[in-house]
Amino acid sequence: MSASPAKRVTPVPGIPCWVNLIVGDLSACCAFYAAVLGWEFTASSLGDQFVIATSRGDPVAGIGVHRPGFAPASVWTPYFAVRDADVTAARIQERSATLAVGPMAVGEGRAGVGADRDGATFGFWKGPSPAWSAGEGSAPTSLDLQTRDVFDAAVFYGEVFDWATEPGMDIVYRDDHVLVERNGRAVLSLRGGGLEASEQPHLRPRWLVNFTVDDVEHAVVAALRAGGGRPHPPAATWASQGFSRTLQDPEGGLFTLTHRTD
Repeated sequence: MSASPAKRVTPVPGIPCWVNLIVGDLSACCAFYAAVLGWEFTASSLGDQFVIATSRGDPVAGIGVHRPGFAPASVWTPYFAVRDADVTAARIQERSATLAVGPMAVGEGRAGVGADRDGATFGFWKGPSPAWSAGEGSAPTSLDLQTRDVFDAAVFYGEVFDWATEPGMDIVYRDDHVLVERNGRAVLSLRGGGLEASEQPHLRPRWLVNFTVDDVEHAVVAALRAGGGRPHPPAATWASQGFSRTLQDPEGGLFTLTHRTD
């Protein structure tokens, strides 16, 4: 594990600036994602219980040890950059959603974790973060919300993160989904299909974190050999993602593999 810290920048408010996974066994989790995705790991400013995953030298995600009351274990969680963590927390509660944690001081910033009205977990962050942007470099190729009601979700997140007034933000409504763009580039999508009452976690409303690989089936085999699994019944595959597979890591964390196109 390298000791080189990731470069820090001021993230753009209103859009995802990072993804985290909280686990019980940090060493085992790092070994799994190294085997499947070829990740390496660097130290972070949050101590030896939290590391930064890198790919091709780029920061990809954070992985930390579960602390009771801080964040759900084994759930890949996108974090949105915000101008004011307290205002964001108030907006979440005012809209009948769940504020699970915070805002609280974490390293150089302040963070909180919530769930939207259908139960999808997300975080928010005020402060510097690694240089990261969904769909660029080795960061996740896309972030998609699988939700019960696309338009209700668009209103909720738009009000919480003030999309209407953030410079360069644009909400594009399609027949069955919503794209959120900044300066003409899609930064996330909101799609239907989430079954709120399902007993299967991968079918419930949730944020999907999609990682790119050169060979999806090769990575699937590596994941199964490393102790991962496939959810049943299979999760839906959206055409915008291309050929993809949804998997679970050994602690149950769900993620999607998609072919790299660059």
